[in-house]
Amino acid sequence: MSLQGTSAGEVADHFFRHEGAKVIATLTAHLGTHRLQLAEDVVQEALLRALQTWSYRGVPDNPAAWLTQVAKNLALNALQREQRWNEKQDGIAAEQERWLSTPAEDMKHETFADDTLRLMFVCFHPELATDAQTALALRTLCGFSPGEIAAAFLTSEAAVAKRLVRARQRIRELALPFVVPEPAELSARLSGVLHTLYLLFNEGYKASTGDRLVRDDLCHEAIRLLTLVTEHPATQEPRALALLALMLLNAARLHTRTDDAGHLLRLHEQDRRAWDQAMIQRGIASLLQASQGGVLSVYHIEASIAATHCLAADASSTDWPRILHLYDQLLAITRSPVTAMNRSVAVARVHGPQAGLDALQGIAQRSVLEISHLFYAIRGTFAAELGQTVDALAHFKQALKLATLPVEREFISRRIAECGG
Repeated sequence: MSLQGTSAGEVADHFFRHEGAKVIATLTAHLGTHRLQLAEDVVQEALLRALQTWSYRGVPDNPAAWLTQVAKNLALNALQREQRWNEKQDGIAAEQERWLSTPAEDMKHETFADDTLRLMFVCFHPELATDAQTALALRTLCGFSPGEIAAAFLTSEAAVAKRLVRARQRIRELALPFVVPEPAELSARLSGVLHTLYLLFNEGYKASTGDRLVRDDLCHEAIRLLTLVTEHPATQEPRALALLALMLLNAARLHTRTDDAGHLLRLHEQDRRAWDQAMIQRGIASLLQASQGGVLSVYHIEASIAATHCLAADASSTDWPRILHLYDQLLAITRSPVTAMNRSVAVARVHGPQAGLDALQGIAQRSVLEISHLFYAIRGTFAAELGQTVDALAHFKQALKLATLPVEREFISRRIAECGG
């Protein structure tokens, strides 16, 4: 990676997301979960030092090892400053100091992988509040900022900060073990892990803040973490494999969601020849493997919808009746207004725009959707297809008021122009 032409913020974001979480997990494995805050603090400090040092001296050959070693040195210094450090049993102190003094280059990739997986399950211990579990995992494992977590939860940064403080305090009080849980405890915690990685991928697929629609670094980080889950014998469950399939199938289309000028492209406008066929095949294979368990999860259905799109030779040959059937199944499980909104698009493709508009209007919890620009953009699209230009303009203008990303605002502005607005 080169710093040339890259802002300090972008460099910090890259290393926190790609290397910071791994180092936090490895430090926590040796320092104990009661020192999770210390692990986070020293990694943050190491990242700041990296920015200061690399700007002048250049990026080292092994930046991950450099970051790990600096974080270990900072952790050792912090421990040695503690009054209790000298009161520890000699054997414990010597073992921690021996590990902290081991060159980072000697650490194996498997250590990072195992430690990251264990930390996932620490974050989702049942003694922690549900909202705190997800917030802690997004912050510690995924490198989300408090603002990004707040956007994912539709809450404030202050509320997120309080959740994180309470979660770390609870971990210290309980002295939670740094282990993958026993099979009897595994299922409930795995649900939280999968949901968090789902949120992480979605934030990358459609960012909630910033100037970019797509943040492929977040998508690929979610895939990397989920791959760890699916490769471990204890967590290789059908729902995990189905979620991995969903991520792979959607990630295969990431680079075609915008054109060279950065304009948003709808699915039928994308160049399917540019879709990542190797990733699609990997996703299909994962979905087939997930289907062997005899269990149907929402991830199975969503992955099947994505697979139907990916396997269509072109937009006109998309099997919309199948997609509508899958949305019917998904809605029966989730009862989600967002699912119902997405289903209305499939209804329109099968039965026409008036049927789609009726489906959209018939959503019971429509008020939840009326704060989203997508709701009005979809209504505007249906109205435009019906030739109802005045209504279409009104809906698109409301969508423009609610849209936050520049690429979305530009897309909606084009829709308004097409309607003569």
